[in-house]
This record gives sequence, structure tokens and C-alpha cells, in this order.
Amino acid sequence: MTDVLNDVLNEKVTAAQTLLRQIALQHAPAAFASSLGAEDMVLTDLILRDSLPIEIFTLDTGRLHNETYALLDAIAARYGTRLHLVFPRSDAVEDYVHRHGVNGFYNSVELRKACCHIRKVEPLRRALAGKKAWLTGMRRAQSAARQEVPLKSYDADNGLIKFNPLVDWSHEEVWDYIRTHAVPYNELHDRGFPSIGCAPCTRAISAGEDIRAGRWWWEQDTTQECGLHTTKKREPAVA
Repeated sequence: MTDVLNDVLNEKVTAAQTLLRQIALQHAPAAFASSLGAEDMVLTDLILRDSLPIEIFTLDTGRLHNETYALLDAIAARYGTRLHLVFPRSDAVEDYVHRHGVNGFYNSVELRKACCHIRKVEPLRRALAGKKAWLTGMRRAQSAARQEVPLKSYDADNGLIKFNPLVDWSHEEVWDYIRTHAVPYNELHDRGFPSIGCAPCTRAISAGEDIRAGRWWWEQDTTQECGLHTTKKREPAVA
């Protein structure tokens, strides 16, 4: 059974490598928006080991875990390169904090989404400006809301092609790859954090909970998304 699983994983690795090379060749300039999760570390390893001309960036929201910053240092040590960090506009953050408090996002879904917009969505749009394609580590098995995520789609909001090279990978396959290739990963995964975002908005989950149950857990919202992977025509307005 192990040999069969290894064969399946090897086929998926080959398919991902082929797709990444095609993206680099046919959709340049392309960028990989890494959330530094386990899936994203698999893609980071595939891109850097093959020296592909795909920019890798991550959004530094200013509220990340210390373990996430430690992972950035581990990536630099392992691959000899530092990922590009994209920050939110300081004036927007200051205005939000002045009006709603540093943790105002706990007070309503509207305020939480406004914070996500300032710290994630707007910086992402800036990072993708001028690109022809962007990549993510989204997988269908991650949550009910992601079961129909396609391998390739057109992102109308950002005006470019979006690829999800690991869309059909299982949780076990992601971790088999990480262990096989000794890929660095966020140590919070070993403490029950399958999905890691901003420190005040992420918690460990219990056995049987949805993989994204630790994100914005105080909300009664089945989507559990921040707005990076949803199509929206209007920016959230907060009085």
C-alpha cells in the first residue's frame, strides 16, 4: 500500500513540476502568494529547487506569530534567499486602529473583514499589479468552502490567471512531501494549527474539527475566508 501511495504522490509531484514550468514559461511574470502554510512550503520547495523564475512573496500583516517569522529565517537559511515581504499601508492601519482599536476585528464580521482588507487584500492587489499569473497553495480538501477550487481560473478582480497547483493533494501527501524532502515548516503545525494566519485570529483545533475551524473561530461564518480568494466588486466600507 505504501508503494502505491508513493507512486501516486510521485505522479502528483511530477504534474506540479510540469505545471510550474509551464507557468514560468507561458505566463511570465508570475508570482506565488505564499501564506507560509504547509502547502505553500511544498510549492516554495518545488519552485526554488528548480530555480524557476516565479516570484515568491508573503503578506506581512504586522500581526503574524513569532513562529512564522522564524520560518522566514529558516527559508533563507535553507534556500539562500529571502522571500519578498509585502506590507499593508501604514496610514490605513493607523486609521483603522484609531477608529476601532487595535483588536477591533473581534467586534463584528464587518470590522474583521475591513481589517483583512487593509492587511491582506489591498497589499495582495499591489503585489499582483503587472503580473500575468498568480499561484496559491489552496487545496480542495482544506475545507467545505474549497471543495470546488479549480486548478486554473481567471481572477477578474486582479485581471490575471490564478493557479492552484496542489488543488488535488491530500493532507497526507503534503506532509509526506515535506518529510521526504526535509522542507522547513511552521512549528505551530506540530501544536494543532493546521491553518495559520494572523496571531490574534488563529487558534489550534481539536480532533474532528474542520481544518479551518481555527480561523476567526468567534464568528458564525461557514466560509472562514479573509477575502483573498473570493471575488468581490466592492471594498468593505466601515463607518
